[in-house]
Amino acid sequence: MFFDNATSFINDPNNKEILQIVKGFRNGAVYGAKVRFPHALVMTFLFREGSLKDKLTWILQATKQHSRNLAFFVTIYKSLMYLQRKIAGDKEQSGHSFIAGLIGGYIVFGENNNINQQIVLYLFARIMVGLAKVPAAHKVVDAPKHTFPIFASLVWGIVMWLFRHERDVLQPSLQASMQYLYLDSNKWDSLRNFIWHNK
Repeated sequence: MFFDNATSFINDPNNKEILQIVKGFRNGAVYGAKVRFPHALVMTFLFREGSLKDKLTWILQATKQHSRNLAFFVTIYKSLMYLQRKIAGDKEQSGHSFIAGLIGGYIVFGENNNINQQIVLYLFARIMVGLAKVPAAHKVVDAPKHTFPIFASLVWGIVMWLFRHERDVLQPSLQASMQYLYLDSNKWDSLRNFIWHNK
């Protein structure tokens, strides 16, 4: 009986908009855990120092924070979209998503920590690629032929200059990756650490 009533409730069209917010929270939490856990696992065992317990604690904390942040962001975003739509007479306006994202981003991702930095930098990279494609979408230029190669070369030129001259402003995991690729590859004293081990 309970499951029948619950199923009727969640399938009632009158409850759909509010339940979309609830399901958004659930999906944010699940997606955050799915994305962060394997990333934290790999990066922690590759680059973090400390005991096994410390590493496992960090992995679980990072997963929890990523999961929680996405769940709360989705909830705030969807709630603000709902409120703005109701205020506008049940019509979504073009700027609603920007306002909801702006407010949600400030509330949830405004704290400057490693997890938030990684998420925001990931999004920044994706929107920059998206912006590089806008001219092609509006038939201004042939983006794959002209825009993306220029964008890619600027990104790589800037990141390499920053790594060589202003390394401390880069995210720690990026510093660690670049240290391994570009500086650790300059050091060896035997075949063992030339071919098999890095150090």
